This record gives sequence, C-alpha cells and structure tokens, in this order.
Amino acid sequence: MSDLPRKAVTRTAKLAALPLGFAGRATWGLGKRIGGKSAEIVGRELQQRTAEQLFKVLGELKGGAMKFGQALSVFESALPEEIAGPYRAALTKLQEAAPPMPTRTVHAVLEERLGADWPELFLEFDDKPSAAASIGQVHRAVWHDGREVAVKVQYPGAGAALLSDLTQLSRFARLLGPLIPGMDIKPLITELRDRVSEELDYGLEAQAQAAHADEFAGDPDVLVPAVVHQCEQVLVTEWIDGIPLSEVIADGTQEQRDRAGQLLARFLFSGPARTGLLHADPHPGNFRLLPDEKSGWRLGVLDFGTVDRLPGGLPSTIGDSLRMTLDGEADAVYELLCTEGFVKESIELAPDAVLDYLIPIIEPAQADEFTFTRSWMRSQAARIADPRSPAHQLGRQLNLPPSYLLIHRVTLSTIGVLCQLGATVRLRDELEEWLPGFLPEEAEELLEEETAAEA
Repeated sequence: MSDLPRKAVTRTAKLAALPLGFAGRATWGLGKRIGGKSAEIVGRELQQRTAEQLFKVLGELKGGAMKFGQALSVFESALPEEIAGPYRAALTKLQEAAPPMPTRTVHAVLEERLGADWPELFLEFDDKPSAAASIGQVHRAVWHDGREVAVKVQYPGAGAALLSDLTQLSRFARLLGPLIPGMDIKPLITELRDRVSEELDYGLEAQAQAAHADEFAGDPDVLVPAVVHQCEQVLVTEWIDGIPLSEVIADGTQEQRDRAGQLLARFLFSGPARTGLLHADPHPGNFRLLPDEKSGWRLGVLDFGTVDRLPGGLPSTIGDSLRMTLDGEADAVYELLCTEGFVKESIELAPDAVLDYLIPIIEPAQADEFTFTRSWMRSQAARIADPRSPAHQLGRQLNLPPSYLLIHRVTLSTIGVLCQLGATVRLRDELEEWLPGFLPEEAEELLEEETAAEA
C-alpha cells in the first residue's frame, strides 16, 4: 500500500474540512471586528490562518492536493510581506519534499515493473528517497553500467488521488481566491485536472526529457539529464548534483540569484524555440544551480511530466503584441488581441485603455535589465485585484483563449520565481533572441545572419 493516503475517504475528509475551517475563521474574524479591530488587520489575520491550514493539508496529502499547492507556491511573491512571511517556509517545503512512500511499496513497484531481478539492474540503490513530490518519489542509485541515476517511482493509486483531490478542491475554489490577489483559482485547478493523464504517463515524460537532453547536450548554460530507462510507473534518468533553487531563494548570494534568474528566463523562451516543447512545471523544486568552470553556473532542469507542445515555438502573437505595446501602438495591439480572441466580439474596449493596462505588466521588457522583486509583483497583483482599479475593471473583460492558458500560467509562474529570487535579469536580450515577432522582421533577419556568421 502507498501512504498516498490509504483510503480515498481520508483524503476527501481532510480536503472537505478546509472550507469548514475557512468558515470558522470568518466567524472568528467577525468577532474580532465587533471587538474593535480594523477590517484590514482582521483580513490579514484571516488570510494568514487560512493559508497556514491550507498548505499544511496540501503538503500532507501529496497527489493532486500537493500539485495544486506547488502551483500556488510560486505566486507567494504576490502576497503582502506581513502575510507571506510567516508561511513562506511551508510553501518552500511543498516545492521540495513530501512524506516518503514506504520502502516495501517502492520495492513492490520496482519488482512489478522491472522484474523480480530488478536489484541486478543497479550496482547501488538507496532506499531512502532523495526527493518526494506530488505523484512519485526519486531514489538515488548507480545503474549497472556505473552511471549515477535518479529513479523516479510513481505512487500506486496516484491517478485516482490526483483526480479526486482536484475535483474536491475545485468545489471550493472561490474560497481560495483571496489567498492570491488577482488570480482566478478555478481555471488553474481545471487545467491541472486536464493534464492528469500526461502527468501519469512516464513514457510521454521520457520523450519530452530526451528531446530536451539531446537539444541542450553540450549547452554552456542549461543541463538536462539524459533518460536511461523507462517503463510504466518507473523512470530512470542520469543524476545531477546542484543547489536546489529553493535554497538559492532562501540563502543564495546575489551572483547566484542573478545567474539563476537569467538562465531561468533563457530556458523559458529558448526551450520552445529549440525543442517545440514548453516545460510547464516551473516551480523551484524542478531546477538546480550547478557549478561550472567556464560560465560559473549552469541551470539543471528536472521533471518534464507536464509540457505544452508548440511545434512552431511560442506563438508570434506574443512577440508581436509585446513589441507593439512597447512602441505604443495602441490600435495595432487592440486589433491583434481582437483577432486572436483575447477580446470577445461582443465586447468593445478603448485601445488606449488596453495599452495602459498592459504597459506596467511588461515593464521588465522595457529596460536593458530589470530587477524582479516581491514588491513589484505585489504592486501588479494589487493593481489588478482592487475592484476599484480601472485595471481590474478592464482585466475582467479580457479573455484568455484556451491555447494560451498554459503559456500564460508558465510565464506568470516563472516571473513569480524570478521575484522570489530577487534576480536582476536582462530579459530583453532573451526576448530578442528567442521570442518570434518581438523584433521587427528586418532586425530578426540581421540577428540570424550574425548568429550564422558566429557559428
């Protein structure tokens, strides 16, 4: 048996208790207000208590509950500091670890999938997991040819747990909304749910990881471990050592933060251009900072269980709209957004108002370099979340086409991590090199000629 809790009723009961807890705290908050505390102070205390309970339960359950918690954790930088501070440690734990699966269960899965003689495939196998995540855990081992490897073993019953948790969470998504200002929780849960089958398919994950490993082989900036062996419920890849990004966020030097941030941005935009795939799970637990003699640090990338398939790379619409927004072309931006379905036919907006809405969001692309901070992220979230704000009113009228949903979440999540790092990043450099449409056609042609000449 897995300890992904043994009974579905146990999982459901724990999740179902969350909204009851929220309701209880709301009553407690009303009492505080009657007692004389201001609405703002009481609101903050409520938010803090709610978050503490939420992330405690999500971390205990793993499965879809933990997957949701990890997705939420990268938006921690959008929360007010006095609220985010007390439970930042709980969020970081979600990014790196969860209670491990019993050794007997691990051995049973390996025997079922690799055969009774599975120990002969390894020169060494560490029964203690090096990492435990939402649907599986990783063991360090030495493959029979001497290579150090990471063995990912899927929890029995992971699929049912994922679906059950996410279905249950979606029922009270509205109550979770205040945790992350300006973010609609329900579409996030729906999208996670839609990708359950991909998450569970280690064959698809192996294909995506192998494509990245081949493309980035020898790359001075990014390292993707090669796939060694794959079968149902088991994935064996080369092992990489390095500093988890969660540790860099907590204790890294500014040099490490800036380098990690630059490489994270580079991977976000170069990956789709080079492989036709977007790594779609950018929480800090999936990245390592690796010492490198030539470049100082490289970025190690793990976990390709969730990817977006983009055969032509990122849509040129993104680059075109960014470029035109930076150039102040309000009418052209508005026309493009209407054509692509970001503005529904039944709605009419003022082009200048749309431009005013977009410009603060794309501030990092305006300067040669930009320092991502939690305070900047909070200001953006507050601007969009405040019902009295023109940005809030306009944002509610915009539409996000389904084909852009995952790209949007990955980009937002990556920006969230950059803000957690406090990294200074030359984002414009990455956009110019990798994002189709960001440069005018003549400039793109010149850049391609220069790149070919250097090669």
